[in-house]
Amino acid sequence: MPSPDARGLHQPPETLTWLAPPAGPWRGPIPVADIDSAPFWDGLRRHELAILRCGECRTWVHPPQASCPRCLALDPAPEPVDGRGTVYSFTVANREFAPGVTPPYVVALVDLDAADGVRLVTNLVNVAVGEVRIGMPVRPLFFDLDGGAATLLYFEPAG
Repeated sequence: MPSPDARGLHQPPETLTWLAPPAGPWRGPIPVADIDSAPFWDGLRRHELAILRCGECRTWVHPPQASCPRCLALDPAPEPVDGRGTVYSFTVANREFAPGVTPPYVVALVDLDAADGVRLVTNLVNVAVGEVRIGMPVRPLFFDLDGGAATLLYFEPAG
């Protein structure tokens, strides 16, 4: 086996796994919305990224919560955003952390371009593991679970 490179990988990047959205029926956990996160999950079902925003000071509120973390106003409301962003950081998961979510997969932090200060935890797809880079521009990809139970949000390279 070759020695690991600077990222700890044992294969040249061009031979690493291609990441794709799940094929076949979803076997992973199904998100359950609560009163604060319901607008986010409802937006995903419409293939729209909706982030809460304070009506008073216009601060983005994510993760969703009942009040603005800046001014404590109790009126955050969902606002659609473009969804394009930039990979802030990532890691490659090579073991199964959730039943039904088969490794390898990339867990990434994505900074949204249209919602200053919002950073989402997500998975990257439609890219080879070795091509993922910090600073890589990405766009949203919506994945509907069978039976309409929920819609998952992935990101893929933009352009």
